[in-house]
Amino acid sequence: MKLGDAIADIMRREGIEILTGYPVNHLIEHAAARDIRPVMVRQERIGLHMADAISRVTSGRKIGAFCMQHGPGSENAYGGVAQAYGESVPILVLPMGYPRRLAHVDPNFNSTIAMRGITKSAEPITLAAEVPNILRRAFTQLRNGRGGPVLVEIPTDMWNEEVPEPLDYQPVMATRYGPDPADVKRAAALLANAKRPVIYAGTGVHWARAWPQLKALAELLAAPVTSSLGGKSSFNEDHPLSLGSGGLAMPKPVRHFLDQADVILGIGCSFTETNFGVRMPKGPRIIHATLDPAHLNKDVRAEIGLIGDAALTLDALLGELAGLVSSARDPAPVAAEIQSIREPWLAEWMPKLTHKDAPLNPYRVLWDLQHTVDRDNTIITHDAGSPRDQLSPFWKSTTPLSYLGWGKTTQLGYGLGLAMGAKLAAPEKLCINVWGDAAIGFTGMDFETCVRERIPIMSVLLNNFSMAIELKVMPVSTEKYRSTDISGDYAAMARAFGGYGERVTDPTEIIPAIRRGIEKTQQGVPVLLEFITSKETQVSRFA
Repeated sequence: MKLGDAIADIMRREGIEILTGYPVNHLIEHAAARDIRPVMVRQERIGLHMADAISRVTSGRKIGAFCMQHGPGSENAYGGVAQAYGESVPILVLPMGYPRRLAHVDPNFNSTIAMRGITKSAEPITLAAEVPNILRRAFTQLRNGRGGPVLVEIPTDMWNEEVPEPLDYQPVMATRYGPDPADVKRAAALLANAKRPVIYAGTGVHWARAWPQLKALAELLAAPVTSSLGGKSSFNEDHPLSLGSGGLAMPKPVRHFLDQADVILGIGCSFTETNFGVRMPKGPRIIHATLDPAHLNKDVRAEIGLIGDAALTLDALLGELAGLVSSARDPAPVAAEIQSIREPWLAEWMPKLTHKDAPLNPYRVLWDLQHTVDRDNTIITHDAGSPRDQLSPFWKSTTPLSYLGWGKTTQLGYGLGLAMGAKLAAPEKLCINVWGDAAIGFTGMDFETCVRERIPIMSVLLNNFSMAIELKVMPVSTEKYRSTDISGDYAAMARAFGGYGERVTDPTEIIPAIRRGIEKTQQGVPVLLEFITSKETQVSRFA
């Protein structure tokens, strides 16, 4: 069996159905021959982001895969691999490499060496007979422990080499591990005796599919729940105990309850200190439940560490709490306090959320979007900067994995590929990315990929002809040189690519345009709705 056939055969056995990439990488042909659909992008980063979303939307049940050419293709892909590493997303990355005799010759780009710091593992194929062992190691890394990209580099001089038959390969197992029972006992006692506990849910709740256990724990303790951007949608934000999610911008109840908490349980999170995350207060006692022990005490001092899968950890806590808390506590006082903070905060924002004049306020666009789509059957993601901060505090996610949040690293243009990958993984869903006119400059050409590859997403563009989030930090360069000005007719671009493009300037046309866009996606047509907005810079921040 040829080397490429062996790799594709193993991928198929491991359940990979889609291979995103950019040629020339000969694996594309071998994969297509085995009914793995190749999806060719306009630039490498988008392909990685699509693979990223495939893994996320399926909670790792299906692994996203991406391949690229050696040299410049691998160089261009670096940012996408780094993004997945920052967000702990398992992706199989399959670059071609220079011939083995040149693999370590300067200045040739060696993916195995260059990307070792942004992957869980990185290994080249140097002997064809070792393909089953190398792929077995790769998939074991992908399916076990904390997520992250895994790289297997294929030198260009190996495609004609033979892998012995029959192919000695069986799909790898996925394992889980749970915390020390003694630590669970201590954590349960601390939670049972807490006067103002708060639960902070991270992305690990999604990977473990621990949504029912999270809800059960919150309701047992009458504990309010907030989440990181990555953990958003792990807890129904229409639930009376929901505080909403926190990032650089957040609903006011998040800050209020965290700052007044006596115990904070972080579940499935890293507590990574970032400008785009939630700052933990210094006073509360911290229980840190995480899959990766390297995250303990990294940025936040924890009193108790629970190492393991979020579902197993929550199961263990619920089991221990059954002997300490005889029945579910009354949630009414906590729910009333949440509302007493949320209602005046929301009232302060209503003039922006319901703004009636042109230019459109981006908050009005997103408010109308939320109240027009079927949220339970929608997957939405934001881009970096203003779209993230304008969307996340006000959008209420009601079902798991209906919001693909991120923020530890904030590359512009990430959201488009996430929406495309989400649509491939969940074709029955309305998949939306919200971005600005800065982000579309990074990856907008791949809207053509949506059309060519028949991926009918709805792309919501907030266009204020400016790098608005930078206005406050670039006043001199803006005044003297207009350095934050940008321009474009992106609806026309979408139409030129063969998609549906519409520019909206009238507030009364926001909802009708959204409805027309949804209808077009149902007809299989990718949609770009361009809303001309004001240079809104206010965000819901709480120091």
